[in-house]
Parts: sequence; structure tokens; C-alpha cells
Amino acid sequence: MKEIIFSGAGGQGVLTSGLLISQIAVFKKFHATWIPQYGSAMRGGTANCTVKFGKEYIYNPSQEEPDILLAMNTPSYNKFLPLVKPGGTVIVNSDMVVKEKTRDDVNFIEVPCLSMAKELNHPQGANIIMAGIIVKISGDFTEEEGLNGMNDMFKKKEKEKYEELNTKSFKTGYSFI
Repeated sequence: MKEIIFSGAGGQGVLTSGLLISQIAVFKKFHATWIPQYGSAMRGGTANCTVKFGKEYIYNPSQEEPDILLAMNTPSYNKFLPLVKPGGTVIVNSDMVVKEKTRDDVNFIEVPCLSMAKELNHPQGANIIMAGIIVKISGDFTEEEGLNGMNDMFKKKEKEKYEELNTKSFKTGYSFI
């Protein structure tokens, strides 16, 4: 089983990224949970979610000891870094995160996802870039499985008008590693 924390500010798409990974897992016939938490102010307030997925049944969907942390801003990075299990991976939005604290027992991946999304002419796609990276480093999904799960989720949300841009963003993240 894998556990991932997606964290940032409201409006950065961290809840959508988490939902996306859980959808990809379900699309592959895994068990998956998605537990969102957010402050009272949606945009600009705090937002995070915990996603767990795997072949086995998930008995506890709450935050325990994540394998992966996605931190889209510095407060989220500082808050959740201590929870990551030794040997885990911390993915940071290097356009916004100032790493005040660090650890020697986790792997760090710094991604300028906001800059990358602007280059793709899809400024709302930073979270999709990060989802592509997470799919790759989790080792549980192929790029095609990730794309199929993502496009299925967005069809359900009637956002297929962004399919081409989201696909490009996802592939950019997937190939970043």
C-alpha cells in the first residue's frame, strides 16, 4: 500500500491532484481512499488530502506515515515533512517552497511546476504536472494507465475541454523524472 499527502493552499489544485491519483488507482482496480481537509477559505486557505491505494484492503484511510509528500507551498512543506517515512520522497514546488527544514533520510525532488505550466500555456496545470511525477515515482502505474485514469476522471467532471492541455501537462511531469 502507498500513502501520499498532497498539500498546499486552496486554489493550487492539491485536492484535485489527490483525487486524480485515487481515480487512477481505482481505474487500475486497486483499492483507494481520498480524505480531503481544507480551511474555511477555499482559495488561499490551507488544503491537503491523504490518498492511500494498493491491492490490499485499506483499513485506515487517515494520515499515518506517508511514502510521498507533495508540498506546493512552504507552510505545507514545514507542516508535513516530519510525517514522511524514512526512505520516502518529498516533491516540492520549487517556484514557491523555501526549504527551511530538511531531512537526510528522505529523497527530495524539486520541480518548478508553476514555470513549467506557464511554458505549456496551461497555468492551471501545475498540479497535473505534479500528478504525472507522482504516477512515475510511485512505480505502480504506467504513463498510459495514468493518462487513461485522468481523462476518465475529467470526463466525469465535464472538463474534457482541457484534455489536450492536461495530457501535455501530465506527460511533462511523467517525463521530468
